[in-house]
Amino acid sequence: MSSRWRQLVVVSALLLSAILFLRLPFQLGIVSPLDPGPKSDSAVPSPASDDSLSAESEPVDHPDGAFDWAGVPQRYPVESLASLPSPRPRSIPKIQATFVQESAPERQSRLMRLSAVKTNFTHAWEGYKKHAWLRDEVKPLSGEAQDPFGGWAATLVDSLDTLWIMDLHDEFKEAVSAVESIDFTTCSLGELNVFETTIRYLGGFLSAYDLSDGQFPVLLSKAKEMGNMLYKAFDTPNRLPVTRWDFRAAIEGVQQEAQESTLVAEIGSLTLEWTRLSQLTGDTRYYDAIALIMDIFEAQQAQTKLPGLFPVLVNAKNANFTQDSGFTIGGMADSLYEYFGKQHQLLGGGTEQCRKLYQNAMVALQRNIFYRPMTADKRDLLVPGQTRSDGTMRAEDLKTEPQAQYLGCFAGGMVALGSKLFQNGAEMEIAKQLVEGCLWGYEVAPLGVMPEIIHTVPCPSVGPCGWDEQRWKSAVQESYGGPEDVRTKITEHHLPKGFTEVNDKRYILRPEAIESIFVLYRLTGDASLRDRAWTMFNSIVSLTRTSIAHAALDDCTIENPPKSDRMESFWTAETLKYFYLLYSEPDLVSMDEYVFNTEAHPLKRPR
Repeated sequence: MSSRWRQLVVVSALLLSAILFLRLPFQLGIVSPLDPGPKSDSAVPSPASDDSLSAESEPVDHPDGAFDWAGVPQRYPVESLASLPSPRPRSIPKIQATFVQESAPERQSRLMRLSAVKTNFTHAWEGYKKHAWLRDEVKPLSGEAQDPFGGWAATLVDSLDTLWIMDLHDEFKEAVSAVESIDFTTCSLGELNVFETTIRYLGGFLSAYDLSDGQFPVLLSKAKEMGNMLYKAFDTPNRLPVTRWDFRAAIEGVQQEAQESTLVAEIGSLTLEWTRLSQLTGDTRYYDAIALIMDIFEAQQAQTKLPGLFPVLVNAKNANFTQDSGFTIGGMADSLYEYFGKQHQLLGGGTEQCRKLYQNAMVALQRNIFYRPMTADKRDLLVPGQTRSDGTMRAEDLKTEPQAQYLGCFAGGMVALGSKLFQNGAEMEIAKQLVEGCLWGYEVAPLGVMPEIIHTVPCPSVGPCGWDEQRWKSAVQESYGGPEDVRTKITEHHLPKGFTEVNDKRYILRPEAIESIFVLYRLTGDASLRDRAWTMFNSIVSLTRTSIAHAALDDCTIENPPKSDRMESFWTAETLKYFYLLYSEPDLVSMDEYVFNTEAHPLKRPR
């Protein structure tokens, strides 16, 4: 190991140790030099040595007999909580475009499209109400109900803000009344995904509360109840959360620790919801919980095997976010990067931490992840790929794998927002190319719907990017192998020009493409995006609508695509919401006033 790398490793280790030292003196049995120390002569409490807490530390109940998550004791309590940063006036610029007044024909067309989106939402909502009320999801083919997210009415909570935004206030009030009956002490799952629970439930409650201007206190009450429950997942020796969490064991006081193998998106995408909960309640425990995580990301960003980016898997048990070698902004990593700029906006620029994290990541994303696919019509576009690094090769020499994930389509919106927040006009051009990449994925697909995962032919990073028919066919031949000639492979696999392989043929009602189109429209005012999105919308609903709701597609590359008996809550929470907001008046849920979490829940910026 060279002296330079030895120094970097030592510095990183010292910095991480300092973070844990300053943040967790109580649980480690030490006192910070800046701390006056305990106020009594009693010893600092140490964690219980057995597998459960003592009887005198049992959880308390509400007077009405209901279990109270706030009463569950912390085995590793934090002595000194991080404070919410104060917003810096004028540090966040205006980001929404200035829109010109529409003509009468333009208004008529827009309202027609708006009505069509709302009609499809109410169709899905009525199917859920009739067949799966207060369950997580309705099955759109059989009409059965299922509970993949704990059994706490995921579709209902996830759709609360959509009901409000679409002016379905009677339905909203009915749903809010039903919320009171949700019991967070029972769960349909043996293991709870803290990330999914945070973005869908906690984000859903907070957003509905914000949008309705606090008219329905039960929403904030439920958000606090959820926050108190999930806070127990952070009760580990290093205060990093157990992201796949046995909450029943936590109730019983069983000792827990963060996992050695944790998806980076799951530990890194809690910031918005927990910050907003602290902003609304004044309880800084929630912000403190995620501030420690972000401190570690900041300390280790330059020490990964691809500096600037974080690997898909991180070791939360040892607080080491640097060791794995796979890098992407697709599935399992995506929202980590999405939240850097958004957290900066929600905090009103109160710290520089997330700005630095975002800007450092963008350097690596442009160099190692974003690439130009070869297209028959020679479009100017980009898509996110993925790469691997063992840390020994120069970043400039790493090869980008030209795998395009539907989940990566969020990147255009992320970069557009970052361009506005940090006033970098050149990055807006990158954002437009990324959005164009996913529009291309839709517009050349056999049925007008982009599949979940595809491979393409990459162009050189610089220079001309012309169409090479033979190169494309050779790549197809290599992808599928076998004795068939390449024309047969192209026909059998329904490959449009530019696709070399469709690795996952599904369309599961995802929102990421329309999300980025919406964001780019709101930030640039480019009206052509609305027209192209309308073609997308019609393709999607014509293929997915059932008599009950809307169904995911098992294969969106063939005629009469087979449907799956699944409608995830993000269809009503995200996809249809973004389509609706695209055709609404631009001041409805202004991006200058709200920050959208990764489940499309708008959280109000403090002023």
